Amino acid sequence: MNVEALEKEKVDAWFAEWAELEGKIHAAHDTRNGEAKGLMEMAILLFERLVQGAGDEVLPINGVERLTFIKAKPGQYACYRQIDELFKETKKRAARLRLQAAKNNTDR
Repeated sequence: MNVEALEKEKVDAWFAEWAELEGKIHAAHDTRNGEAKGLMEMAILLFERLVQGAGDEVLPINGVERLTFIKAKPGQYACYRQIDELFKETKKRAARLRLQAAKNNTDR
């Protein structure tokens, strides 16, 4: 686990980028303008960079399988909902891991 990558400011930057991208993906699905797949591919790369930077510990339960599902058909609305949930769960796990790391440092 990369404790430095779990610092609140760094994690918040990842999720700010996701929030912006998520709004675009949602709008693309609403308008059915054909942009959703490309935006989802960007979201997949963002998620993979987040996990690579912070460490596999931030991956939610079944994260790898769920990401495989998303990659198979990124243009589908169900995949958009799934990656949104992955980001939400990852944010929670990162916060929990950050708190655990801080607690472990104060226990020493």
